[in-house]
Amino acid sequence: MGQEPGTNADIKTFCTREYGVTFDLFAKVSVKGDDICDLYKFLTDEKAGHAFGGEVGWNFQKYLVDGDGRVVAMFGPRINPDAPEVIKAIERELARLKH
Repeated sequence: MGQEPGTNADIKTFCTREYGVTFDLFAKVSVKGDDICDLYKFLTDEKAGHAFGGEVGWNFQKYLVDGDGRVVAMFGPRINPDAPEVIKAIERELARLKH
């Protein structure tokens, strides 16, 4: 739906300028439609064996994947990446890695 019409370089420049992003970004991919990338095919598949399948709600939907590649949480677009529930879920998964 043309949500991000720029090139990967345009997106990186925008994110750096507007949000101070300094981390690496993945290339732009399709998360819906006929050309959906394999990752989002799996994440949205309601029969994939995880509890978080279903269509991507909007930009910035977030998935947490554990060290074994299992989807363990999903956070909607309106949940900030540093929201308490996100931090708690990440910390829970990191604690599991230590044991």
